[in-house]
Amino acid sequence: MNELIGKNIPPFTLLDDQGGTVTQKDFIGNWTVLYAYPKDSTPGCTTEACDFRDNWNRVKALGAQVYGISRDNQKSHRNFIIKQNLPFRLLSDPEKSLLPALGAFGNKMMYGKEVEGIIRSTFLIDPKGVIRYAWPKVSVKGHVEEVMKTLKELQG
Repeated sequence: MNELIGKNIPPFTLLDDQGGTVTQKDFIGNWTVLYAYPKDSTPGCTTEACDFRDNWNRVKALGAQVYGISRDNQKSHRNFIIKQNLPFRLLSDPEKSLLPALGAFGNKMMYGKEVEGIIRSTFLIDPKGVIRYAWPKVSVKGHVEEVMKTLKELQG
């Protein structure tokens, strides 16, 4: 995943929770936090999404936008957004068109068994579309604070 640092985010076209199209061009002009998570409405994923929600004003004050990405469909994303009052968009990648290119999909350990799935990861992308920082295998607790600290450092 660290081999992505300094490279442009790979080209992609994905649907968001509203059925709108989002591409890498939507990341140009703003700092972007893109976080990959396994599944809508599961405990860890809800905690992570709500942490970004609860820090939304602080993230915006740093000039950043947030996108979540998982393999869930638009309806699932929309329900998750409504239920948790999330102020940011969720991208749907059911065909795994972007997740593997980011190193956010592959083999992982779950309950002592190796399974294939989304590897919880976060990417900090600069206003030119260049990946400036990546967190592989994210631990949810304290993660948003770490993202914001790194964002401030990179902007400084």
